[in-house]
Amino acid sequence: MTSFNLTGTTASKISSTLTRLRHQMGAPAIGMVLTLVAVVDEAGQYDAVRAATEAAREHPSRILVVINRDPAEPNRLDAEIRVGESAPGEVVLLRLYGDLTEHADSVISPLLLTDTPVVVWWPGECPKVPAKDPIGQLAGRRITDARSAGDPVAAITGRAEGYVPGDTDLAWTRLTPWRSLLAAALDQPIGKVAEGVVEAARGNPSGPLLAAWLSDRLNAPIQVSESSGPGLTAVRLTVAGGEELKVNRSDARLATLSKPGQPDRRVALARRPTSELLAEELRRLDPDEVYASTIHRLAKKPRS
Repeated sequence: MTSFNLTGTTASKISSTLTRLRHQMGAPAIGMVLTLVAVVDEAGQYDAVRAATEAAREHPSRILVVINRDPAEPNRLDAEIRVGESAPGEVVLLRLYGDLTEHADSVISPLLLTDTPVVVWWPGECPKVPAKDPIGQLAGRRITDARSAGDPVAAITGRAEGYVPGDTDLAWTRLTPWRSLLAAALDQPIGKVAEGVVEAARGNPSGPLLAAWLSDRLNAPIQVSESSGPGLTAVRLTVAGGEELKVNRSDARLATLSKPGQPDRRVALARRPTSELLAEELRRLDPDEVYASTIHRLAKKPRS
């Protein structure tokens, strides 16, 4: 992989350098399917770049990493460009100083690939209403992560406020294997679910989100109970007669599925790295209506 640094540069110079480097390597940008913009601080940029690069192996992208530095310094834009024959697209780290920290959208706009979707991802702190953020307005999809907030449960509960189609959160993406397993189990006749409990580590935002999804789907009260973790650990659904459908995960890799009248069976239910979560979201560029319905259901429930 070739790395090229530009200090005190401009967006036009960055664009010209990208074109030159790609042509030098015989790999023009025609194979890239989207622009992924990651808005992150300096402390989180390494993990964000690694996750985005891994996700881009499935979705070749131009990855723009926006890192706001000291707004008190003179205006300056520094760029680190990474291009390689084996790299899944291009990576550009943009470090903004001075007033540029307030106008990052103007910096990245000329660097967006033409006629391809734009996805913005906030791995850490995010705007209250992502679609109204200047960078968020450039995108058709906006990805947040409530788990990084100071109060993750309050953060995911607040996602309904100001929701715009195209918004999603990785707390929801983490539920995909759980939802798939539970949906398959519930599609078989077990009787009407009267009530249920989702067990999760304290402060885990996926717990109340899963409870809201189940409550919405089953039209039954689903509570959240604290467990020792990690993450989600169990779902217990009580059906007519007091029998239970249970999913219990104790090691963050495998779970035990118990259904009335059937023997227990072990199922894969591993916790996934951020790169896999991001890759899943990049497969879907249309609005997620089930997510929207779930966060609105969650927002109506009183917090315990």
